[in-house]
Amino acid sequence: MRTARFTLDPAFTIGEVNPRVFGSFVEHLGRCVYTGIHEPDHPTADAEGLRTDVLDLVRELGVTAIRYPGGNFVSGYKWEDSVGPAEDRPRRLDLAWHSTEPNRFGLSEYIDFLRKIGPQAEPMMAVNLGTRGVAEALELQEYANHPSGTALSEQRIAHGDKDPFGIRLWCLGNEMDGPWQTGHKTAEEYGRIAAETARAMRQIDPAVELVACGSSGQSMPTFAEWEATVLKETYDLVDYVSLHAYYEPHDGDIDSFLASAVDMESFIENVVATCDHVGARLKSKKKINLSFDEWNVWYLSRWAEHAKTIERDDWPEAPRLLEDNYSVTDAVVFGSLLIALLRHADRVTVACLAQLVNVIAPIMTEPGGPAWRQTTFFPFAQASKYGRGKVLDVRVDSPTYETDKYGEADLLHATAVRAEDGSLTVFAVNRSRTDALPLEVALNGLDLTSVVEHTALADADPDARNTLADPDRVTPHPVEGTALTDDTLTAALEPLSWNVIRLR
Repeated sequence: MRTARFTLDPAFTIGEVNPRVFGSFVEHLGRCVYTGIHEPDHPTADAEGLRTDVLDLVRELGVTAIRYPGGNFVSGYKWEDSVGPAEDRPRRLDLAWHSTEPNRFGLSEYIDFLRKIGPQAEPMMAVNLGTRGVAEALELQEYANHPSGTALSEQRIAHGDKDPFGIRLWCLGNEMDGPWQTGHKTAEEYGRIAAETARAMRQIDPAVELVACGSSGQSMPTFAEWEATVLKETYDLVDYVSLHAYYEPHDGDIDSFLASAVDMESFIENVVATCDHVGARLKSKKKINLSFDEWNVWYLSRWAEHAKTIERDDWPEAPRLLEDNYSVTDAVVFGSLLIALLRHADRVTVACLAQLVNVIAPIMTEPGGPAWRQTTFFPFAQASKYGRGKVLDVRVDSPTYETDKYGEADLLHATAVRAEDGSLTVFAVNRSRTDALPLEVALNGLDLTSVVEHTALADADPDARNTLADPDRVTPHPVEGTALTDDTLTAALEPLSWNVIRLR
């Protein structure tokens, strides 16, 4: 096979990676919270009912900002239900996922969870703009963030939280363009309530960072027009516009599935163009950044089939929903999506892997039993650990292949991040299912002398996966033969593989 090539030069950069790009998402959906994060009767549970085995894996995963409490769940959320003594909290119907929400895990428990992960874990709170509005958002902000001396801040203190939660990053609703959303709105309706909410929240704290709802996907019929209409109302009031995207193979078309990041990069670039067009029309020098606050591989078609079988009179608590078990193929696509985010680090400054535990998640648990890493755990953990610094401009000269969905696509998908200490990490995916891909990288002015390691996530069985019975079936393995000679890196990327090559 022809060699894939690119050149790296420190003079040509995309931007600095914001740590928030390695965020995740906890929604009251299925077993993400109950028997995922929170299981008081579990052998590893701490005094607050948090599973410490899960906490250990979350720290290893390296997540930063964690979006909460939804997702579709937030459009029926009453924040007041989630505070105060857990035994006094009401049980509610959750229309989004046809479940019963017991509210045993709420706002205080969420903040406690973040604090136990560590200082890198930042709250990212969504407000309900589906069935509620400005007043409720302000009340939640005051309860969470005001130090003391008002009814709501004193209520928080009485509930046992003397210190304010310090939530800086807020989502103004969720997927309000979607007809499935409780309280779905037109772009004009949402733009107005988002602007009113943003203006009021800034009266409490001008320094809050606010995310306006963008389109729920590039395929939405209102895509781009939605963003333009919403931003006309909110441009000077918000900091980010959101993007959501999920990918799965359709009709067995694995080649197109492997090229999913082609769509993700197009989505990002089209939203950037729309934001900048609105800014130009408003004659504004401000740049709206992107919050890609839901992304993953999700077998959504399976959920659609399951939804048809739901008994309307059955409202279970924490049912097993969306518990996709990920293969090597899924992990390679997942890694490619991470590469797409990093390649746009100049504008994608927040991103949230949806979700964190059990629900389309890198971490799985069994009630009363173990927790383990899915195949997708490893690309995220490696990217979070080594993808900190400046993203270099990578323009590949790669052999290509044909896909039914995206046309001609490169077999190589890659990016590179230079750390503050001068070390370099190349993240690369080989989309070929059959052939190794020779790689050659010219390194100009980077002063690198050696290869620290080259690991790959790949397997002779592309359907191999980690399960409760075999939790370590798939892990990254070392690759031999990668070399750095005369400022040229050479390597062979295994078929259908996610690769991390570290140099210093």
